[in-house]
This record gives sequence, structure tokens and C-alpha cells, in this order.
Amino acid sequence: MLPFSRRQMLIAAGSAAVLLTAPATLAAPRSDLWPRWQAHDAASRQSVDHATWDAFLASYRHEGADGVARVAYGAVSQADRQALNDYLVRLSATPVSSLNQAEQFSYWVNFYNALTVQVILDHYPVASIRDIDISPGLFANGPWGARLVTVEGEALSLDDIEHRILRPIWQDPRIHYVVNCAAIGCPNLPARALRPSTNDAMMDTGAIAYVNDPRGIAVAPNGLTVSRIYDWFAEDFSDLRAHLARYAAGDRAASLASGVAITRYRYDWALNDINSEGRPGN
Repeated sequence: MLPFSRRQMLIAAGSAAVLLTAPATLAAPRSDLWPRWQAHDAASRQSVDHATWDAFLASYRHEGADGVARVAYGAVSQADRQALNDYLVRLSATPVSSLNQAEQFSYWVNFYNALTVQVILDHYPVASIRDIDISPGLFANGPWGARLVTVEGEALSLDDIEHRILRPIWQDPRIHYVVNCAAIGCPNLPARALRPSTNDAMMDTGAIAYVNDPRGIAVAPNGLTVSRIYDWFAEDFSDLRAHLARYAAGDRAASLASGVAITRYRYDWALNDINSEGRPGN
């Protein structure tokens, strides 16, 4: 498990809609390889069925005019909650070490996102995922450190999936654009399940959408305000300006090219919720 204090410092840094000035950098969960999950079968042609997750997303994920993808948590039927639970049970029972790495990547991203949605549903209504204090530790905030599932005999938390499997094995900063923590400030929950044939394209799509959204970069006369994600996970974005420039367009691209400084960071921890009337919020 990741050290509790690292997650706590991350949460403390990110109160909803609060702007923090650069260059303050607080510790966040580091990429910390769990070698046991490197096992794979490069020759495997086995695939994992993600149709249930596709159906859930088609029914309950909605992208607003503001570009933010929200989930109608309060509208999820009991039948669909059961279907989501059954899907997660099937993923837990999957012999993931027998898959090839592209299939594993899709598996872990979809698992993370579906498990996060299930955690929200199990505790709904909440204003923020940070309010689900089920992680171990006296001052725990959020669900990330709780061991929620068992795969191949190993109890896993959301932190394990993201920071001990996905980030250290694939070492791709675009992972941050496809894993979703149910917050408005996060890159959008992908509209479809990832699959080996779409992994790269969906990561690029997520990157373009986020970088060119005010949640990713906001241009102001006194400098650029960027997502706190780029501060928390600076180790994944070794040349942040080059990374942002790869995906930025319009004023954002021009500002980066002209050397406008990054002066502030922000992140909104409010739940990515649609209420029963179809409006943002809960």
C-alpha cells in the first residue's frame, strides 16, 4: 500500500475550486511499481468483455455544454447497479496475468473507473468523493486507500491500480486523461470502455479535450492557470510545457509558444454529478 501521508497531502492541497499559486508542490502518490503485476502473456489473444461498462456509460454519462462529463448517479436503476457489480465481480475473477499488455491496460483503466463509480453509488449522495472516508488511517479522506477488490488473490485499492500498476508499468502521462476520480476538476470519464484497439486514440482524445478546457489550461493576462494534476504528478510530466504544447490549440498554444509563465494551479473536487432534474450538482 502507498504511504497514507502522501494521499493525505494530495487531498489537503485540493479543496474544491480553490486556486493555489505556483511553485508550491506538495507530495502526491508516487509511481511505485508492484512487480507482481508485470506478468503478462505477449502471445495471448484473450479479450475481456467490457460491454456492461459501455452500456452503463451510454445510459448515465452525459457531457454538458461546458464540456464536462457528468454522471447521473441518482438515476442509476437497481438493475444497472447490479449489472455494474456483476461486471466488477467478473473483472476480479479475470486471470489478468494471462492477458497481453494492451488488454491489461484496458482492463485496469476500465476497472478503476467502474470501481470509482460503484464507490460513489454505494455512498450517494455526497458532495465530493473526498467525503467517502473509508481509507485506512485516523484522518483518512476519500476511498483511495481502501482495499476494495481482490484480483488473483491480491487485495487491491484504487491507489494500487493507479499508482502501483498503471503509472509505473506503462509510464505514459496520458494515463491521467483516462482514469477518472469522479471530480469536476478531473479529465472526463471516457465515453466508452477502453479496448486495445482504442487505448492510444482515447488517451490522445482525453488529452486534447482536457488541455483545451479551462480545467486544464486557462489563459489570463498575468499567466497561465493549469490543473493541479500537473503539479501533483510532476514526475509524470518531465517537460510539462512540451507536453501541453503537444495538445494545445488556439490561444493556449500561442501562450505556451511565446513563453507565458504558468503562475497558478487549480482543481475542483466537487462531484461530477447530474441531479434528478438533469442539472449539475447533487
